[in-house]
Amino acid sequence: MPPDEKPYRVYKGGRAKGKVPAASARKRLPRARRRAGGRIRFRGPGALRFSMPRRPPWRRLVLLTLLVLIVVFVVWAVTSYFSFSGGVSDANKRLDPHARAALAHQNGLLLSHASNILVLGTDNAPIAQRVGDRHSDSIMLVRSDPQHHRLAYLSIPRDMVVSIPGVGTAKINAAMQSGGPALAIRTVHNLTGLPIDHVIVVNFSDFRDLIDALGGITIDVPKRILSDRFDCPFKTNTRCQQWPGWRFRKGPQHMDGQRALIYSRIRVNRLDPRETDFTRQARQQAVTQAVLSKFTSFSTLVKGPFDAGSWAKPITTDLSTWQLISLGWVKFRASGSNVLHCRLGADLGPGGTGAPSEDDALTISMFVGRSAPQLPTTTFGPGCARGHELS
Repeated sequence: MPPDEKPYRVYKGGRAKGKVPAASARKRLPRARRRAGGRIRFRGPGALRFSMPRRPPWRRLVLLTLLVLIVVFVVWAVTSYFSFSGGVSDANKRLDPHARAALAHQNGLLLSHASNILVLGTDNAPIAQRVGDRHSDSIMLVRSDPQHHRLAYLSIPRDMVVSIPGVGTAKINAAMQSGGPALAIRTVHNLTGLPIDHVIVVNFSDFRDLIDALGGITIDVPKRILSDRFDCPFKTNTRCQQWPGWRFRKGPQHMDGQRALIYSRIRVNRLDPRETDFTRQARQQAVTQAVLSKFTSFSTLVKGPFDAGSWAKPITTDLSTWQLISLGWVKFRASGSNVLHCRLGADLGPGGTGAPSEDDALTISMFVGRSAPQLPTTTFGPGCARGHELS
């Protein structure tokens, strides 16, 4: 070591003029740990703090909501299908095998091919006046044309005199009484020349429970009605003789099952003696179409898992569950302007019966879409109307 060099270094220090520089923010101790009296004070661990998780992005919320809705829809659809399928299976078992054999063999699905469906309305209510009565009070052909989103109704007068196979000449509603749906199918086929692909037999006496299960139906009554004294609601004969009859006001009105059933049964309107059997069939057709419309409503579809099993109770049919659903879809897709209302005519005499009109062939051509619809020219004449019912 050189003699002039010391074994240590001398560092010059001292205070600078002015304030003592404060420690940097990085080096400052937390308030809880500052020195006081030479000691470090601790205030304890303090309250525990929990941080909430961050909200997921809006896209994730949308995807999650869609996934939940899809799962709910699938569960609802499957439950409704199996519930409805059980009721339809019972309706298929009620159909006579002879009626199934009388039907034409349709080529293709109901969703893609035109179909002719015979609807027979019976009313064998458990009362003395209707015991053993199996006449078809309402006879109607429904033609679905899914390719053109079109639906057509053809009403056939029940008092029309026709040739019934194996029976002879009689009113067409006697075919149901004599040979059941099978004979009615053959008779309507011979009359119209159209293949009958499917059949639905509706028991109007059971319609009451179905309409109540659907929450009622809405019908636009074209004019005021005061009926005769049928199906008196009172128990004593004296009270029934004082009762004027069933009354219906003009205009749209909501009806429960009992009220709709009475409306479809009215034969005499004392406020309009000119009404005929055509008018009664128009009322029955209005009830049937109102039920079909209610089937395709949103409120009915929501109740499917709970009530669908009872919807097929009033009917007997060969249509499967999927075919009935397809028919409802065609009905839903058909707009009001694409709905055709037709009727066959008859040369009715004083007794209210008569032979088919010579112009019925033209009406059948309108019904299947080969000719433009034309309104009836006489009270009992045949014809068609587009978008509204025949009066």
